[in-house]
Amino acid sequence: MSENIKLDKPIVMVGLMGAGKTSVGRALARRLGVPFVDSDKEIETAAGCSVVDIFSLYGEAEFRRAEQRIIARIFDTPPAVKVISTGEGAFITPAVREMVLSRAISVWLRADLDLLVKRTKFRDTRPQLLHTDSRKILAQLIDERYNIYSMADITVETRDESLRKTLGKVVAAISEYQNQKGEKNG
Repeated sequence: MSENIKLDKPIVMVGLMGAGKTSVGRALARRLGVPFVDSDKEIETAAGCSVVDIFSLYGEAEFRRAEQRIIARIFDTPPAVKVISTGEGAFITPAVREMVLSRAISVWLRADLDLLVKRTKFRDTRPQLLHTDSRKILAQLIDERYNIYSMADITVETRDESLRKTLGKVVAAISEYQNQKGEKNG
Protein backbone atom coordinates (compact mmCIF):
# COMPACT_ATOMS: atom_id res chain seq x y z
CA MET A 1 0.00 0.00 0.00
CA SER A 2 2.77 2.49 0.88
CA GLU A 3 4.14 2.21 -2.66
CA ASN A 4 1.10 4.29 -3.75
CA ILE A 5 2.29 7.16 -1.59
CA LYS A 6 4.59 9.59 -3.39
CA LEU A 7 5.55 12.41 -1.08
CA ASP A 8 6.87 15.84 -2.02
CA LYS A 9 6.30 17.40 1.40
CA PRO A 10 6.29 16.33 5.05
CA ILE A 11 3.52 14.52 6.87
CA VAL A 12 2.67 16.10 10.23
CA MET A 13 0.93 14.13 12.95
CA VAL A 14 -1.46 16.17 15.15
CA GLY A 15 -3.79 15.31 18.01
CA LEU A 16 -4.05 15.13 21.78
CA MET A 17 -1.51 13.51 24.06
CA GLY A 18 -1.99 9.76 24.06
CA ALA A 19 -3.46 9.64 20.53
CA GLY A 20 -0.33 7.91 19.22
CA LYS A 21 1.35 10.69 17.24
CA THR A 22 4.89 9.63 18.14
CA SER A 23 4.51 5.85 17.89
CA VAL A 24 2.41 5.98 14.70
CA GLY A 25 4.59 8.75 13.22
CA ARG A 26 7.77 6.78 13.86
CA ALA A 27 6.24 3.61 12.34
CA LEU A 28 4.94 5.60 9.34
CA ALA A 29 8.37 7.11 8.69
CA ARG A 30 9.93 3.64 8.85
CA ARG A 31 7.29 2.27 6.46
CA LEU A 32 7.82 5.11 3.99
CA GLY A 33 11.61 5.10 4.33
CA VAL A 34 11.82 8.76 5.39
CA PRO A 35 13.21 10.45 8.53
CA PHE A 36 11.08 10.88 11.67
CA VAL A 37 11.24 14.04 13.78
CA ASP A 38 9.52 14.54 17.15
CA SER A 39 9.08 18.30 17.68
CA ASP A 40 8.98 17.94 21.49
CA LYS A 41 12.34 16.11 21.44
CA GLU A 42 13.78 18.86 19.23
CA ILE A 43 12.53 21.50 21.69
CA GLU A 44 14.08 19.60 24.61
CA THR A 45 17.40 19.34 22.76
CA ALA A 46 17.39 23.06 21.95
CA ALA A 47 16.40 24.06 25.49
CA GLY A 48 18.59 21.54 27.28
CA CYS A 49 15.70 20.49 29.52
CA SER A 50 12.41 18.59 29.39
CA VAL A 51 9.07 19.93 28.18
CA VAL A 52 7.80 19.61 31.77
CA ASP A 53 10.74 21.77 32.96
CA ILE A 54 10.16 24.36 30.22
CA PHE A 55 6.49 24.65 31.24
CA SER A 56 7.34 25.03 34.94
CA LEU A 57 10.30 27.40 34.45
CA TYR A 58 9.03 29.62 31.64
CA GLY A 59 5.30 28.94 31.25
CA GLU A 60 3.18 27.71 28.39
CA ALA A 61 3.35 30.96 26.37
CA GLU A 62 7.15 30.81 26.14
CA PHE A 63 6.98 27.10 25.33
CA ARG A 64 4.58 27.83 22.43
CA ARG A 65 6.94 30.50 21.06
CA ALA A 66 9.86 28.05 21.20
CA GLU A 67 7.70 25.35 19.65
CA GLN A 68 6.80 27.60 16.72
CA ARG A 69 10.47 28.43 16.06
CA ILE A 70 11.52 24.78 16.27
CA ILE A 71 8.73 23.57 13.96
CA ALA A 72 9.67 26.24 11.39
CA ARG A 73 13.28 25.04 11.62
CA ILE A 74 12.19 21.41 11.16
CA PHE A 75 10.32 22.39 7.97
CA ASP A 76 13.36 24.30 6.67
CA THR A 77 15.88 21.53 7.44
CA PRO A 78 16.47 19.00 4.64
CA PRO A 79 15.24 16.58 3.62
CA ALA A 80 11.90 18.13 2.73
CA VAL A 81 10.09 14.79 2.97
CA LYS A 82 9.82 13.45 6.53
CA VAL A 83 7.24 12.56 9.16
CA ILE A 84 6.90 15.08 12.00
CA SER A 85 5.16 14.37 15.28
CA THR A 86 4.02 17.56 17.04
CA GLY A 87 3.08 18.25 20.62
CA GLU A 88 -0.63 18.28 21.34
CA GLY A 89 -0.84 22.08 21.47
CA ALA A 90 1.21 22.89 18.37
CA PHE A 91 -1.62 22.73 15.82
CA ILE A 92 -3.75 24.92 18.10
CA THR A 93 -1.28 27.81 17.67
CA PRO A 94 -2.54 29.74 14.60
CA ALA A 95 0.92 30.41 13.10
CA VAL A 96 1.95 26.75 13.48
CA ARG A 97 -1.37 25.52 12.08
CA GLU A 98 -1.00 27.84 9.05
CA MET A 99 2.56 26.56 8.50
CA VAL A 100 1.44 22.92 8.72
CA LEU A 101 -1.61 23.37 6.48
CA SER A 102 0.37 25.21 3.80
CA ARG A 103 3.57 23.14 3.82
CA ALA A 104 2.61 19.57 4.78
CA ILE A 105 -0.02 16.85 4.78
CA SER A 106 -1.56 16.93 8.25
CA VAL A 107 -2.93 13.78 9.86
CA TRP A 108 -5.13 14.06 12.95
CA LEU A 109 -5.13 10.94 15.09
CA ARG A 110 -8.53 11.23 16.74
CA ALA A 111 -9.02 9.22 19.91
CA ASP A 112 -11.87 9.05 22.40
CA LEU A 113 -11.56 10.15 26.01
CA ASP A 114 -11.31 6.67 27.54
CA LEU A 115 -8.41 5.72 25.27
CA LEU A 116 -6.56 8.98 25.98
CA VAL A 117 -6.97 8.52 29.74
CA LYS A 118 -5.74 4.93 29.50
CA ARG A 119 -2.68 5.85 27.45
CA THR A 120 -1.61 8.86 29.53
CA LYS A 121 -2.34 7.47 33.00
CA PHE A 122 1.15 6.32 33.95
CA ARG A 123 3.29 8.97 32.27
CA ASP A 124 4.85 11.94 34.03
CA THR A 125 5.87 13.70 30.81
CA ARG A 126 2.57 15.55 30.27
CA PRO A 127 2.75 18.98 31.96
CA GLN A 128 -1.02 19.61 31.83
CA LEU A 129 -1.81 16.27 33.49
CA LEU A 130 0.61 16.43 36.43
CA HIS A 131 -1.07 16.49 39.87
CA THR A 132 -4.58 16.81 38.48
CA ASP A 133 -7.67 14.88 37.33
CA SER A 134 -6.44 13.76 33.90
CA ARG A 135 -9.91 12.67 32.73
CA LYS A 136 -11.30 16.13 33.45
CA ILE A 137 -8.37 17.91 31.76
CA LEU A 138 -8.48 15.63 28.70
CA ALA A 139 -12.27 16.10 28.37
CA GLN A 140 -11.73 19.87 28.49
CA LEU A 141 -8.98 19.66 25.86
CA ILE A 142 -11.27 17.57 23.61
CA ASP A 143 -13.97 20.26 23.91
CA GLU A 144 -11.48 23.05 23.21
CA ARG A 145 -9.37 21.47 20.50
CA TYR A 146 -11.19 18.87 18.42
CA ASN A 147 -12.80 21.56 16.22
CA ILE A 148 -9.34 22.92 15.45
CA TYR A 149 -7.78 19.48 14.88
CA SER A 150 -10.61 18.81 12.42
CA MET A 151 -8.95 21.35 10.09
CA ALA A 152 -6.22 18.76 9.40
CA ASP A 153 -6.11 17.34 5.89
CA ILE A 154 -6.79 13.80 7.09
CA THR A 155 -8.57 12.39 10.14
CA VAL A 156 -7.89 8.84 11.31
CA GLU A 157 -9.90 7.37 14.17
CA THR A 158 -7.51 5.56 16.46
CA ARG A 159 -8.82 2.92 18.82
CA ASP A 160 -7.41 0.54 21.39
CA GLU A 161 -5.83 -1.53 18.63
CA SER A 162 -2.39 -2.62 17.48
CA LEU A 163 0.09 -0.11 16.13
CA ARG A 164 0.10 -2.11 12.88
CA LYS A 165 -3.67 -1.66 12.48
CA THR A 166 -3.55 2.08 13.17
CA LEU A 167 -0.57 2.45 10.83
CA GLY A 168 -2.51 0.63 8.10
CA LYS A 169 -5.42 3.04 8.53
CA VAL A 170 -3.07 6.04 8.31
CA VAL A 171 -1.32 4.73 5.17
CA ALA A 172 -4.69 4.01 3.52
CA ALA A 173 -6.00 7.48 4.44
CA ILE A 174 -2.90 9.22 3.04
CA SER A 175 -3.15 7.20 -0.17
CA GLU A 176 -6.86 8.04 -0.52
CA TYR A 177 -6.16 11.73 0.20
CA GLN A 178 -3.47 11.83 -2.49
CA ASN A 179 -5.73 10.07 -5.01
CA GLN A 180 -8.48 12.65 -4.35
CA LYS A 181 -5.98 15.52 -4.67
CA GLY A 182 -4.67 14.00 -7.90
CA GLU A 183 -8.20 13.78 -9.36
CA LYS A 184 -8.88 17.42 -8.47
CA ASN A 185 -5.57 18.59 -9.95
CA GLY A 186 -5.68 16.28 -12.96
